[in-house]
Amino acid sequence: RAVFAADPISAGRVELEGEELKLNSPREAIDAGIGYLTEDRKGEGLAMQLSVEQNVTLARIPGPGIWIDRGTEREVARKRRDELDIRTPSLRRAVESLSGGTQQKVVVAKWLETHARVLFFDEPTRGIDVGAKAEIFKLMGDLAAQGRAIVLISSYLPELTNMCDRIIVVRDGKTVGELTRDEFDEERIMALASGMEKEAA
Repeated sequence: RAVFAADPISAGRVELEGEELKLNSPREAIDAGIGYLTEDRKGEGLAMQLSVEQNVTLARIPGPGIWIDRGTEREVARKRRDELDIRTPSLRRAVESLSGGTQQKVVVAKWLETHARVLFFDEPTRGIDVGAKAEIFKLMGDLAAQGRAIVLISSYLPELTNMCDRIIVVRDGKTVGELTRDEFDEERIMALASGMEKEAA
């Protein structure tokens, strides 16, 4: 959240492709190419009473008072629906009526519309079924293959060890370990996270 300028940064700095970013708001983070898929999908990630097509283009709207072309909005939503296999009877259906997995795809579609270079997935599989989880994982892999940087934040270790190339362990706001794929070990990760192991070698 701090990297996305949703929370204040108490120390350190944010760099993207070698350039230091001075971010004062989530809008500035979006403009810099950063997307944040919040763990609170229903409270912060989506406007639940709005339609699929309205949600898909939400992050592109720079501010209040902007005229929205509904035809363009619909065409953009159709494109993302086909690309991400968003299963809905209608793009005008309110997202609150969709399954958790489909809602999560709408969140992803929203951030793809910002052309983000870095995407933070915060607990992306919380509250969705096994089949939808597999689809979200595949989607993350596809996005990484396209050249986007994917940061997965998860409290479920098998997700991290199966999906990640590198794991950074953070405890009390500080980095306490960094492991590459050939170093992945769930017991060691838990030891670092709990403070039983002070730091990675």
